[in-house]
Amino acid sequence: MTRIPVGGAGFRAYDVLVGRGLLARAGELCAPFARGRVVVVTDETVAALHGPAVLGSLEAAGLKARLVAVPPGEGSKSFAELERVLDRMLAAGLDRSDLVVALGGGVVGDLAGLAAALFMRGIDFVQVPTTLLAQVDSSVGGKTAIDTPRGKNLVGAFHQPRLVIADIDALATLPPRQLRSGWAEVLKHGLICDADLFDWLGGEGAAGAAGDAAALEQAVTRSVQIKAEVVGDDERESGRRALLNLGHTFGHALEAELGFGEALTHGEAVAVGCAMAFRFSAAQGLCDPAEAERAERGIAAAGLPTRLAQAGTFAADALIRRMAGDKKAEGGRLTLILAHGIGRAFVARAVDAAAVRAFLIAEGAAG
Repeated sequence: MTRIPVGGAGFRAYDVLVGRGLLARAGELCAPFARGRVVVVTDETVAALHGPAVLGSLEAAGLKARLVAVPPGEGSKSFAELERVLDRMLAAGLDRSDLVVALGGGVVGDLAGLAAALFMRGIDFVQVPTTLLAQVDSSVGGKTAIDTPRGKNLVGAFHQPRLVIADIDALATLPPRQLRSGWAEVLKHGLICDADLFDWLGGEGAAGAAGDAAALEQAVTRSVQIKAEVVGDDERESGRRALLNLGHTFGHALEAELGFGEALTHGEAVAVGCAMAFRFSAAQGLCDPAEAERAERGIAAAGLPTRLAQAGTFAADALIRRMAGDKKAEGGRLTLILAHGIGRAFVARAVDAAAVRAFLIAEGAAG
C-alpha cells in the first residue's frame, strides 16, 4: 500500500491510500474518523458488488453502518437525490461526530461529499472510489457538487475528505468503457505537466487501459501524486489548480448539450476536450502542430474519442454559450486551459470567443 499525503496551508491534511485488498480493510481504516455511526452512500450497482464487504468490515470494526443507495449514473447528481440522501442521514440519527463514506465512482463521491458538507454545516467523510476516474481525479481535492440543467457541477462546495481509500482490485469489476474513461484523466495528467508519464502511458503503461493491475496501480499512484501537489498549492482553484481542467471546458459543454446521458461519458468528453484544447493551441500558434498530433495519437491509442463528430452533432453557438457559463469563465469571457506542448499546459484568460467559434466550426460544429 502506498500512502500519499494531501495537504496545504488552507486545509487539514489527509492521506490517499493506493493498494490492493483495501475494501476488506475499510473498517480498520475508517475507524479513526468515526465514533459510532456511519452512512455509506453508494449506487445500486456498486452496492451489489462491494456493499456487503464494506459494511461487514465497518461492523467488524465496531461501527454501526447503514447503506444508502442511489440510482447509477450522472442523473443522481441532482437536488432530488441530494435531498433524499440528507433525509436518510437525518433518519439514521447522525450527528457531527459521525461519518459519511462515499463508496463508488465520481457521481457518488460528488453527491455524498456535498451531503457531508451540508449536513449540520459539515461532517467528516471518507472517499472510497471504485472507478479509475474517481481514484485518479474526483476523490482527491475536496470538490463536491451536483449538476443543474444549466451545467455540470454548478452547485457545490469545497469539502476535503478525511481519507481516500483507492483499492486497485475494485477496478477489475469495471466494464472496458468505464476503464477507458478513467484512463482519459490519467492521460490528462501527463498532458498537463508530465511528458514522461504521457510517454509511459502510450508504451509500457498502456496495459493499464486494458486492466493490468500492476500498470493501473502505477498510473493511479502517479496521478494522485500530481493532483496532491497541485491541490496542496491551490485548494480553491484560484491559480494553478485550474490546470487540472484541461479538456473540461470543451468537454463539459459537450456533456451539457447531450444532457449528461450515456451517449458520452465524462472521461470520453475529457478525451475529446483535451484533443481539442491541443488543436486550438496549435491553431492559435501557441504550440507546435506536431505536439497536438502527438497528443491526439496518444488519446486515440487508448480507444478514446478525439473528434467532435465522435461525440455527436453540435452547434457552435450553443457550445460557446455553455463554455461562457463554465465556472472558470470570468465576466462572461472564456477561460481555457491550453498548452505550449506535451506536459506544458497553462491557463489562458479572456480568450476571444470569435476565435473559439471559428475553431468549433472548423472542427465540424454547425455555424
